[in-house]
Amino acid sequence: ILHYASDKYLHPNLNLWYILTVMGANETTGELEMKGLYIGNDIECYNQACELSLQVNFTLLDRPPKTMVAYLDPDEFHSTWLGNKAIYRTRMAIADDGHLIVLAPGVRKFGEDDQVDELIRQYGYRGTPTTLQAMNDSTELQENLSAVAHLIHGSSEGRFKITYCTQHLTKEEVEQVGFEYEPLAAMMERYPIESLKDGWNVHKDDGH
Repeated sequence: ILHYASDKYLHPNLNLWYILTVMGANETTGELEMKGLYIGNDIECYNQACELSLQVNFTLLDRPPKTMVAYLDPDEFHSTWLGNKAIYRTRMAIADDGHLIVLAPGVRKFGEDDQVDELIRQYGYRGTPTTLQAMNDSTELQENLSAVAHLIHGSSEGRFKITYCTQHLTKEEVEQVGFEYEPLAAMMERYPIESLKDGWNVHKDDGH
């Protein structure tokens, strides 16, 4: 669609330039750094950036993991609105009936603003059919389609289990929106991020 729109509507009428960056972690320090800068006025610039991004930002697995652990940097992630990137970025990899564990030391709310926070608390992450039905019945959701999309994207659609491990949200609050809950301190002890590495790890208790 992007290619078609670019070729048919944009480039014939506009002097359109792409300025694209590819960001990735430094192999030694783990700090985010620029891996590529692409500037051009045709779609090939976009294609080349995509090719590098595939190498830098995607991890291809030979089998689906049963258990995945995602750690949310507390300086960056204060809500599930942002923290659910842990779900978006693992959902295609995790096995059916798998378990996603989200270590969320900084998460203290659901929405980035009060209105969306209240909508998430009211409707929760219940899957596509339930959310679409709620939208049909609610003028408030109809007027907040970004919230509707977020509620859908934040659900596993019943395919795998999601456990949020928090210290600022209570068990009742987390379970109210459709996630399972574990206390952060206990799960940080079980999955010490300082000794885990990106990719496959074997846990001494569960073998996953």
